[in-house]
Amino acid sequence: QVQLVESGGGLVQPGGSLRLSCAASGTIFSIYDMGWYRQAPGKQRELVATITSGGSTNYADSVKGRFTISRDNAKNTVYLQMNSLKPEDTAVYYCNAQLGNRVYWGQGTQVTVSS
Repeated sequence: QVQLVESGGGLVQPGGSLRLSCAASGTIFSIYDMGWYRQAPGKQRELVATITSGGSTNYADSVKGRFTISRDNAKNTVYLQMNSLKPEDTAVYYCNAQLGNRVYWGQGTQVTVSS
């Protein structure tokens, strides 16, 4: 069983930055593809960014150039650096781990972008 715990969410003004962290336990972290997803009120959960076990990254068009996903396998942690935040980035952000047909989710962390 894989446990994922997100942290780093909060309230930030438009144009500000936040760094989310997701700590994994209960598995060999380095072999999993990791991702960040988000869900805004009344909307479906959507992909934000992913990073493979080999380090390849992929981003939603809406966050390209503003968000950066990275991983530290020694710390069993994946990060999401979010810059130039916009009100439309407001959502609950979820960490995701995938290996084949095994998919695991964290509990989510709230990000609110508002003045």
